[in-house]
Amino acid sequence: MKTLIVVAHPSMEASVVNKRWLKELKTQPEKYTVHDLYKAYPDWKIDVEKEQKLIEAHDSLILQFPIQWFSCPALLKQWLDDVFTYGWAYGSKGSHLKNRKVALAVSAGIRQSDYSEQGRYQYTLEQLLIPFETTFSYCQADYRSVYAFYGNEHAPGATEEEEWELDRDILSRSANEYIAFIQGIEK
Repeated sequence: MKTLIVVAHPSMEASVVNKRWLKELKTQPEKYTVHDLYKAYPDWKIDVEKEQKLIEAHDSLILQFPIQWFSCPALLKQWLDDVFTYGWAYGSKGSHLKNRKVALAVSAGIRQSDYSEQGRYQYTLEQLLIPFETTFSYCQADYRSVYAFYGNEHAPGATEEEEWELDRDILSRSANEYIAFIQGIEK
């Protein structure tokens, strides 16, 4: 079976990193199902049963998103709240995530050095993402870690591409590393 990539980026058209990752994922449709929440639910009315069946049809689940306010975009949080229901994801009869391989893929607009106990924000990215790991643990899923791409904070008026000063090699390397990360999860 394939890996489901649930993408939650509220402004994908302005994205640099997530857009490049999607381009790479879409070259292998036989391996990856890309599910863009903001395209699927512009009205934020999530079809819970449809989402649950989509997860059930895949071996692995990756949540891909940009870090926003040191967490995920709001629609992804709503998706988790709505889809991971009692009796389906957890509880005495909730076993649909049990042993399912899950992971995160995040783009962080902040330098990696700022995500440290000695850094500007005093926490590592892994520490900030503990609520996701705990959620997956609570649902008895097989949490496999996080793939992260770090950048630089935005200067006023600068586009993401200008601020990060990304060249095509860095983006391509990141996309290839992301695919390798997913392939490692699938084993």
